[in-house]
Amino acid sequence: MTTTPAKGFQLGSTLYSFTNEWHERRYGFEDLIAEVAKRKLGPGLELIGFSSIRGFPNVSDDFAARFKDLMAKYELTPSCLSINADMAIRRGTMMSVDEAVAYHAPQIEAAAKMGFPTVRCQFAAPVEVIIRLLPLLEKHGIQIGPEVHAPLNPSSPPVMAWREAYAKANSPLLGFVPDFGCCASRLPATYIANLRRQQLPEDLIQLALEVWQLPKDAGWKRQEFARRVEPLNADPADVSALAVMFNILSPGSAEMWKEIMPQVVHVHGKFYDFDDEGNEASIDYGSILPVFHDGGFTGFMSSEWEGHLYMRNIDAFDMVAKHQALARRIIAKHTGQAA
Repeated sequence: MTTTPAKGFQLGSTLYSFTNEWHERRYGFEDLIAEVAKRKLGPGLELIGFSSIRGFPNVSDDFAARFKDLMAKYELTPSCLSINADMAIRRGTMMSVDEAVAYHAPQIEAAAKMGFPTVRCQFAAPVEVIIRLLPLLEKHGIQIGPEVHAPLNPSSPPVMAWREAYAKANSPLLGFVPDFGCCASRLPATYIANLRRQQLPEDLIQLALEVWQLPKDAGWKRQEFARRVEPLNADPADVSALAVMFNILSPGSAEMWKEIMPQVVHVHGKFYDFDDEGNEASIDYGSILPVFHDGGFTGFMSSEWEGHLYMRNIDAFDMVAKHQALARRIIAKHTGQAA
């Protein structure tokens, strides 16, 4: 396959991008993998365990063997298995650290059984859980990291707590998974159009967009938005629907990733839509990708299309192909090598 940029990191897909195709039963599990290969959207392949694998984290020997056969058949590489913390899975109580360790362990074992070298975990679990799992990670040689997703950034308090714990543990297996939704310059026009299709009041939409641009964290923005709409006697349901925007994407610079670059174990190339020139309409990949290339990241970036949340009748495979073409163009231009 010729889907790897000229230098640096490697490209791949997460099956999350094809959620609509999966939920609408247009493609089965093996069909999705075959289509990713057919359209040359690898070589990396990321799965979300609970979404893609029946009975997860219990993975049978037959399923694991079949998965490895599919990877070989289609010349794909398992890149990352995304797992869940589910700390509040029981109503009215949170898991203890011991319970969380026990909940995570079989998911890591499943990753090892299927041949995944990297696991994406979640900040919902305390970092102590992951530190306690280090012996298991070392046994299998698996890297792990929580997803740094909007509205977080490398300097956010939850991320800093993990960075401090990592410094004490001093293990090369402990890292982070940046999500480029943290580097948005604006919200996608298609997302805003969807808000209007829901007939949300235009004055509230504009007010929310104004607050979204402010250089504050999501919690502050939600409170500020609520404060500004209070005199308007707005419908609480409308306010709640608009407040979602503070969590899906957040403003941030490409340079911020340099803080954790040595600990990046995988990347989620979040994207929504493209302009007429083929550039991502809300995230400046032209600034982001050179930072990762020059920072020495050589792992996988999964193309992660999240436009499926509100866009219908769109071919997700075509969207991922556009995203990877964009990545190749940017890296080719940056390195002076042909895409």
